Amino acid sequence: MLSTNVIRTIVGIIGNIISLFLFLSPVPTFIKIYKLKSVEEFKPDPYVATILNCAMWVFYGLPIVHPDSLLIITINGVGLVIEGVFVTIFFIFSNNKKRKRICFYLLIETVFMAAVVLITLLVFQTTQKRSMFVGILAIVFNIGMYTSPLTVMRMVIKTKSVKYMPFTLSLFNFLNGVVWVIYALLKFDINVLIPNGLGTLSGLVQLILYAWFYRTTKWDEDDKAPAQQVQLSEI
Repeated sequence: MLSTNVIRTIVGIIGNIISLFLFLSPVPTFIKIYKLKSVEEFKPDPYVATILNCAMWVFYGLPIVHPDSLLIITINGVGLVIEGVFVTIFFIFSNNKKRKRICFYLLIETVFMAAVVLITLLVFQTTQKRSMFVGILAIVFNIGMYTSPLTVMRMVIKTKSVKYMPFTLSLFNFLNGVVWVIYALLKFDINVLIPNGLGTLSGLVQLILYAWFYRTTKWDEDDKAPAQQVQLSEI
């Protein structure tokens, strides 16, 4: 019979795989942006928020902060690179106003992350205290990653259209939250449980909105419902 640690490791690996799909789920959106040479009404908020979230969790998983957290480092390190590519593409095809906004937020995130690293290493001398400090911050910004789509959800409700809320991103948000909740419960980790519990709820709400407003969405000629249905069936 498998031990709890082995099961937790297996679940963590599954979580890494699903999280990878979550990070890659906006690829169709960015292919569309590249083809149109414009971001249209797509918003950079989720991707900019995810950069800070990934950076925080990579730091949290380091041996000097929270030992034995390799699976947390691997997926968030990969996610950091992927989100960096997405934000770069978004920046290239945005207008000057959106570019300034992206640069402003990235600058704030960089300064904040540098401050967190310095405070953690200089003020807290044990991994237990460092884990608690960085873990609390990681929870806050993990919640920020999951709640950043609120701006998109508000637009969906207002326009009665899901055109600018990618289904794959919503689906993998939900699946990712569920798996990491299980991971956190197998060896209780409040820092992982809280944000992913909220992430599960956020993903579920997005899926409900997608189902509710799918029929009222006015698709472009090159992005009609049948094409979207093919994408749904592939998942």
